[in-house]
Amino acid sequence: MLQRQWDPTFSDSNYGFRPGRSAHQAVAKAQSYIQAGPCWVVDLDLEKFFDRVSHDILMSRVAKRVSDRRVLKLIRSFLTAGVLENGLVGATDEGTPQGGPLSPLLSNLMLDDLDQELERRGLHFVRYADDCNVYVRSERAGQRVMTGLKSFLTGRLKLKVNESKSAVARPHTRKFLGFTFSDREQAKRCIAPKALARFKERIRELTQRTRGVSVAQLIGSLKRYFTGWRGYFGYCETPRVLQKLDEWIRRRLRCFLWKQWRRGRTRFAELVARGVNRNLAAQTAGSPHGAWRLSCSPALSKALSNRYFRSLGLPSVGPAPIN
Repeated sequence: MLQRQWDPTFSDSNYGFRPGRSAHQAVAKAQSYIQAGPCWVVDLDLEKFFDRVSHDILMSRVAKRVSDRRVLKLIRSFLTAGVLENGLVGATDEGTPQGGPLSPLLSNLMLDDLDQELERRGLHFVRYADDCNVYVRSERAGQRVMTGLKSFLTGRLKLKVNESKSAVARPHTRKFLGFTFSDREQAKRCIAPKALARFKERIRELTQRTRGVSVAQLIGSLKRYFTGWRGYFGYCETPRVLQKLDEWIRRRLRCFLWKQWRRGRTRFAELVARGVNRNLAAQTAGSPHGAWRLSCSPALSKALSNRYFRSLGLPSVGPAPIN
């Protein structure tokens, strides 16, 4: 009920935790500001926002919109209910419970003051939860905006800006909601380097030979992970990056299977059974080179082809492979 009443009053530049709005829409809006012309971004990140929200300041905002004292008491009780850790309930005198159904709405209400201040100054901005990007024409203007916003957030809302994650910079050097933008006239959406690094780290964990899982189980784990990851990061406009990830994943899987086969005789038999010439199979099985180098060898490329992995149900994170 509160969502239906409050949401229409929030800023159009606020995309976080709102019906009909998404992170992809926020990224697209940021992209439109960047493509409009030369610009700098004031990348603002609030330090431990959900943990440091002042209950008194937040409740004063709620009281302006809710007149029923029973509802106000209920919301206050929600904020001060405490956190269960190691079997003990610890009191909470600030912050909103992360994961609580009311927290997203309360966070939007709290930061609506920030949105109104940015609109009052006539600034172009995009906000998703505690991530806020403001777009200006020069570095000097950006530094001025950053100083003003720090003062506003500290003085008005008692919130602290995360200095290590906030900066005034060119958009292509910063990330926003897992994406960054190419340094060209037509700025394209790219997957941020840290997001790519996290993806590769997760794949390395899943494809460790020491996990002791079958190929079918491994493919199932990868499939579940790819579904969510591709659903979000497939929004990028750099298909070549996704294609490179597919190639890298297949090399990891070839390494996984090569190590599972272990002995030279087993490797030779597996290669021959999969259509590799006996001479090439013998040469590859007896090779002193490591699994990673052999993973792109002619023998393994033929025995464990792209088609073979598709037959196991391995989905693609990028354009469909040819062979």
